[in-house]
Amino acid sequence: MKVNVEEKLGVNKFYVDEENPHIVLKKDSIDMKEFKKLVIACPAGLYSINEDGSVRFDYAGCLECGTCRVLCHDTILEKWEFPRGTLGVEYRYG
Repeated sequence: MKVNVEEKLGVNKFYVDEENPHIVLKKDSIDMKEFKKLVIACPAGLYSINEDGSVRFDYAGCLECGTCRVLCHDTILEKWEFPRGTLGVEYRYG
């Protein structure tokens, strides 16, 4: 049996809190060593590095697993909390 992760993630429904992001990166310089951990570890692929070396992050597709909080909370995250009630991910598969 072959599992297509992108297909399964696409079934989920996301209710994004545009006014209050639940994950915020620190504004000052980003430690690239720490950021690269998240590029590899985030199951939703929310962290990436652009061709010019700048970082890219979008909390909108967050699975709320806490991987980034556990790996890098004090180093590059300004804030990590669960989304407010009725917002965030709604799992629809399995």
